[in-house]
Amino acid sequence: MTKIEFLYFEGCPSYKSTLLYLKEVIEEEKIDANLELVLVESPEDAQQVGFQGSPSIKINGIDLEDKNDGFGFNCRLYSVDGELTGIPSKEFIKERLLSKLES
Repeated sequence: MTKIEFLYFEGCPSYKSTLLYLKEVIEEEKIDANLELVLVESPEDAQQVGFQGSPSIKINGIDLEDKNDGFGFNCRLYSVDGELTGIPSKEFIKERLLSKLES
């Protein structure tokens, strides 16, 4: 079973939409996954879990964008089709997630 961690903090304006997209991808692609929501509440928590900003998605411990160095307790920006966005598209999540599952 695949372990998917969704890391976020409460004040993040992007986490709800991103979580919805992630859940839709898991359901539509019939991925056998254990989805764990990880609330990051402080910079200390961020350092402990290698938080790359909110929201972040880890597949079996590996960041969706392979950003696994350092940490940040801030909002995250994703580079999707050459543009920075706080909410990665559903297609972006699907592509990256399936790629991680194949490797």
